[in-house]
Amino acid sequence: MSNLLDPSILFFIFGIFAGLVKSNLEIPQPISRFLSLYLLMALGLKGGFALNQSGFTLQIAISLGLAISLALTIPLIGYNLLKRRLDKLDAAAIAATYGSISAVTFITTTQVLDQSGIVYGGHMAAAMAMMESPAIIIAILFANRIRQEREYMKISQTSLGKVLHESFTDGGQLLLLGSLVVGLISGDSGHKVMAPFSIDLFKGLLAFFLLDMGLVAARSIGQIRDKPPITLCYALIAPPTHALIALSCCHFFTLPLGDTILLMILSASASYIAVPAVLRHSMPEVNPALYMGMSLGITFPLNIILGIPIYSWIAKYFS
Repeated sequence: MSNLLDPSILFFIFGIFAGLVKSNLEIPQPISRFLSLYLLMALGLKGGFALNQSGFTLQIAISLGLAISLALTIPLIGYNLLKRRLDKLDAAAIAATYGSISAVTFITTTQVLDQSGIVYGGHMAAAMAMMESPAIIIAILFANRIRQEREYMKISQTSLGKVLHESFTDGGQLLLLGSLVVGLISGDSGHKVMAPFSIDLFKGLLAFFLLDMGLVAARSIGQIRDKPPITLCYALIAPPTHALIALSCCHFFTLPLGDTILLMILSASASYIAVPAVLRHSMPEVNPALYMGMSLGITFPLNIILGIPIYSWIAKYFS
């Protein structure tokens, strides 16, 4: 559990504490947005530099294929389980949230792996980007079908083309992929030039951003009050279940330890940025507090504090 002694994680825990005691500590939204974009840019550059050295291999193709397969499978499993106990539209929204990913959880994990000396492929940044959108698309398709079954006339169906455009041109995701391409093209020379920006500053800015996320997570916990018990159970049980599914796939294809841990973390995480941004407009029937409270109030802090070390230990045990 040395992960808990990491300054970034300690700042996250401090942020939760400050939020729970209702402190007026607050990170201005423009600064929080800048930190988020910086972290995505730095991660993309690091992945591009690594890909420049390794090239595209069969192992990379397998990792990316597994990432897409998990991004398609997890929301389908979630929806078919949840629709038995919840309204189908609520089930689709939650399935999208837990089928997509948390970039901050992924970035935090890469920092922990770097400190532990565990090597992972630069292509995992691309895997993260690929896993963000499939669950959103699946949820919108389910929602359109549900509305047809209920013959909703007042709420128009969401255009799949619009959803695809929003998913693949999202600013954060586009910056991540663009930075990866820049790193891939510029190679070693680009790495030397950008190191003071993308490497030396990374740890401190990640800690500052996690402080803000701790504050937000603490204030999101109240959103899960008065929600059906199945939502709390799902927020606690689904992430480790998804991580174990990812582990079994990685073990079958003998993926390296670092890539396995990151795929487990991605599968166990839940979106609280990309999915809510799309679902607020495409599924207005669902209260955002439902899936935001689950992902940001429960799953995100549990993954940051406990999930990263536990999943890493499990992956090492089976490697």
